[in-house]
Amino acid sequence: SKISDDLANIVEASGNTVARVDARRRLPASGVVWSEDGIIVTAHHVIERDENIHISVGGESIPAELVGRDPTTDVAVLKAESNGLRPTNWAAPDSARVGHLVLALGRPGSTTAATLGVVSALDGGWRTPAGGRLEQYLQTDLVMYPGFSGGPLVNSAGETLGINTSALLRGVSIAVTKPSLDGIVESLLAHGHIRRGYLGIGTQPVRIPERITETVGQETGLLIVSVESDSPAEKSGILMGDTIVGLNGNQVKSIDGLLTQLSGELIGQSVPIRIVRGEQISEFEVAIAERN
Repeated sequence: SKISDDLANIVEASGNTVARVDARRRLPASGVVWSEDGIIVTAHHVIERDENIHISVGGESIPAELVGRDPTTDVAVLKAESNGLRPTNWAAPDSARVGHLVLALGRPGSTTAATLGVVSALDGGWRTPAGGRLEQYLQTDLVMYPGFSGGPLVNSAGETLGINTSALLRGVSIAVTKPSLDGIVESLLAHGHIRRGYLGIGTQPVRIPERITETVGQETGLLIVSVESDSPAEKSGILMGDTIVGLNGNQVKSIDGLLTQLSGELIGQSVPIRIVRGEQISEFEVAIAERN
């Protein structure tokens, strides 16, 4: 039928942007050609060694080195000793809809393999169980066959929506989409890891006393239950028992909200942190360090 032929044509056309990734003892995994100068994006969990990595895109096996990885989003970046690779064709960020037909492509062998499914859910702003932050992700009903992780999720126009992983949620196929990958890949290329800000505190969400909620414009904050010795928080004068309600001019209402604000861009900067101490609202300057 025409639909079958169209799907087969998509697999054939997209195949030369799908890489085989040899970086573990078991079955090789898959990756996506990010740029023609040999940058390959794949899944972190399929990279079981830091050396003796090889990739192939339908031809001979090519040596590659590990540029960096982020276990919290299950993304890794490789640099192959090759120029002239064909980068994948990315879909528009908001083009996917629940119910759309999608193909997962992989190259665990010498040829491109495929499986068909639908987009079952999509959302933005998700913190993974490992603590990583995704700007956007897709959930599919695809069966992730061995070796498919790290390969592309492709729409009916032959455009790549993201890279597939079976490791972020047990038993669930997730695709990390381009809006998330852009920041992750950029950071891995620049630093080899994802830079995250660090205050050196332990917190838990609490309700703010009613008498000061109107002043701060919010009902919840983060109670500081521990302050690490010699940490940025201790150096700034923050004490256990304080409640954080703002950072760098933005409200802080939850742990996830604080972690989202502690981005790599703030590292090395001194920013205002707003706290409630007793019945008083105070502001301190805190120098954001980098989490090791």
